[in-house]
Amino acid sequence: MKKKWIIGIALCSVLLIGCAMIGPIMSDVEHPKYEVISSLHNIEIRQYAPMFIAEVEVKGERIDAIGDGFRLLADYIFGNNKVEHDIAMTHPVQQQANENIAMTAPVQQQLSGQAWKVSFVMPSEYTLVTLPKPNNDRVNLIEIPKKKFIVIQFSGMNSTDNVVRHEKKLLQHIKENQIQITSSPKYAFYNPPWTLPMMRRNEVMIEIVDK
Repeated sequence: MKKKWIIGIALCSVLLIGCAMIGPIMSDVEHPKYEVISSLHNIEIRQYAPMFIAEVEVKGERIDAIGDGFRLLADYIFGNNKVEHDIAMTHPVQQQANENIAMTAPVQQQLSGQAWKVSFVMPSEYTLVTLPKPNNDRVNLIEIPKKKFIVIQFSGMNSTDNVVRHEKKLLQHIKENQIQITSSPKYAFYNPPWTLPMMRRNEVMIEIVDK
């Protein structure tokens, strides 16, 4: 009986260690490129480089919307798209094939009117010309110019309580420092759902005036 108890503890320990490790491993993907302009504790001002995103609009509660948006975007990057090649010089013929696009982090979410915009940043190897065209017309490919954001980073679950608590801290910091903002808050979640809460990276980010 004691032997089974020891084996059980050992298996649980291996499982916990595995869960702790697999989150960071699975999150080791390309991130948007940015330069940190200034930082104070867990708040940073960042200058983001231009990028391309795939974006969908989804209505509903925030948690439901990010799940639905993620599925639509994952469907696109995992092959529900078409690659167009010009084959002939004088009479171009289009050839369609599916292409898997490398996963990136984070998945971003922003409220826009009555809908949530959910987006992935596309790998830097692509341009709007070379990105495979979505088969689903709900997926939009958009070019984003360089922008400056103020960002608060935090761990834990991406629950509404956790997100709103840190959003309030960021807004208070913005008010106290008289920082001029130009957008509503955007939420960024970097890790797969099986990542342990203390290992997760979440962010609330707000675009600011680029002086």
